[in-house]
Amino acid sequence: MPTPPTIRPAREANRPRLLDLFCCAGGASMGYHLAGFDVTGIDINPQPNYPFTFHQGDAITFVREHGRSYDVVNACPPCQADCTLSAGTNQGRGDHRSLMAETRAALLSTGRPWIIENPVGRAPMRRDLLLCGLMFSDLKVFRHRQFELHGLTVPQPAHPGHAGHRVRGWRHGRYYDGDMVAVYGDGGGKGSITEWQSAMGIDWTDSRRELAEAIPPAYTHHIGRAVLTALRSTRTEQAA
Repeated sequence: MPTPPTIRPAREANRPRLLDLFCCAGGASMGYHLAGFDVTGIDINPQPNYPFTFHQGDAITFVREHGRSYDVVNACPPCQADCTLSAGTNQGRGDHRSLMAETRAALLSTGRPWIIENPVGRAPMRRDLLLCGLMFSDLKVFRHRQFELHGLTVPQPAHPGHAGHRVRGWRHGRYYDGDMVAVYGDGGGKGSITEWQSAMGIDWTDSRRELAEAIPPAYTHHIGRAVLTALRSTRTEQAA
């Protein structure tokens, strides 16, 4: 993966603009950038490792006020309230408020095509697209993610079977060997930072928390290429 660019205050010429809500450290943003978008991120928390133009603030307020200025909007609302994995942790679903409905309403108000991403679980969303790390040859994570698409169509890759693959690391007091990496939690027995970065295709942050929260850029690169093709086709038709 190429070295990520520095933060760019100005729009890149000839690139459609994409707004990434709840951007965190920029896993999704990087994939869209590599696909050909000029990306801007918005997050309520500081994101010092975010590699593109960044605004700190409330994502839902920002998209309602500025979303129409972008060609496409991506949103990765916090998943703790809807995620199956949260149910058995000390920070279970009851400790968090779902922002899914509020995010969708804000996206609809923009009149732009949009994408919502969340882990597979109980999130109240359509599964128009499902992506898994096994669909991408360079990744070493399963990392299932579902996407709801509005005004967009993205090809669904074939989902390879998980047979023959195992996540390596300590579980229940026993170490399991395997070809896949567990990128979540505090990292105990789950691999080094370098292994996490390589497994995810992310090299601009060495924060375990940021890596654990990210989605692999390969996912949004796949989506971004399809979306960019559709946008260019629409523009060609409008110009004819």
